[in-house]
Amino acid sequence: MLYSRLTASQKRRAFRAALNSGRLQRMPGAFSPLVAMAIARRGFEGVYISGGALAADLGLPDIGLTTLSEVAARSAATARMVDLPTLVDADTGFGEPLNAARTVQVMEEAGVSGCHFEDQENPKRCGHLDGTTLVPVPTAVRRIAAAVAARRDPDFIIGARTDAKAHGGIKAVVERAKAYADAGADLLFPEALADAEEFEAVRAAVDIPILANMTEFGKSTLLTVDQLRDLGVNVVIYPVTMLRVAMGAITRALESIDETGTQADLVDDMQHRHRLYELLGYSDYTTFDTDVFDTGGRQ
Repeated sequence: MLYSRLTASQKRRAFRAALNSGRLQRMPGAFSPLVAMAIARRGFEGVYISGGALAADLGLPDIGLTTLSEVAARSAATARMVDLPTLVDADTGFGEPLNAARTVQVMEEAGVSGCHFEDQENPKRCGHLDGTTLVPVPTAVRRIAAAVAARRDPDFIIGARTDAKAHGGIKAVVERAKAYADAGADLLFPEALADAEEFEAVRAAVDIPILANMTEFGKSTLLTVDQLRDLGVNVVIYPVTMLRVAMGAITRALESIDETGTQADLVDDMQHRHRLYELLGYSDYTTFDTDVFDTGGRQ
């Protein structure tokens, strides 16, 4: 009831242990705390907070327009609702290496379990679109090193994303992956890899856990959980899947109401009120409130 009963430190320790457990951690993207609660209820291992999904939910394109305070506020609201670890997309760190250092401490205070930084220049772009530009390797390394140095909780996960695939192929990805691991990154996020063979190459190159982004309509083949597990991938994210499914349903619902003049044809596809109340824990709130009133509220 109310918020997670686990502390941020407990969730971080669990996440770090899970990354090194040899078990694939599935982290669907949550664009709201309610979606995170549904992810937890279904039994997934973690929650991902996508910068692209968050920007879209604010009505903005994913080009670095969201601010640290906006991302931190949404991340805090999401993390406190679930016992699962939360991994946050921190874009390029919202500025220079010193900004990346501050970002880590703000995210620690938000209660999330980790965040990752990418090696693009500002303004960043979705890694599955053309036109990305990268900062030089030394600049990216300073960004990661600053984040690592600023970390106060040693269990807070710092990830490094590289968009080098479009700027030199898998060889460039491997070179940057090794540099970021040497800088202290706990998790490597090679963006926009094409297929299983490319994941194999990255897995062979670094010893730290790696993350696979199984986003739709992008440059990556949508591999299954079993395939990713066999490749030695440690985390898989589905960053915008829930938002895309929701917006597809919303668009169809609006069309139906506009065309028919009623939502009657949509009722069978809706989450029933009782299922929503169950997810929200309405009865727990009622019981708590009644118990408090009976034991402490009466004279």
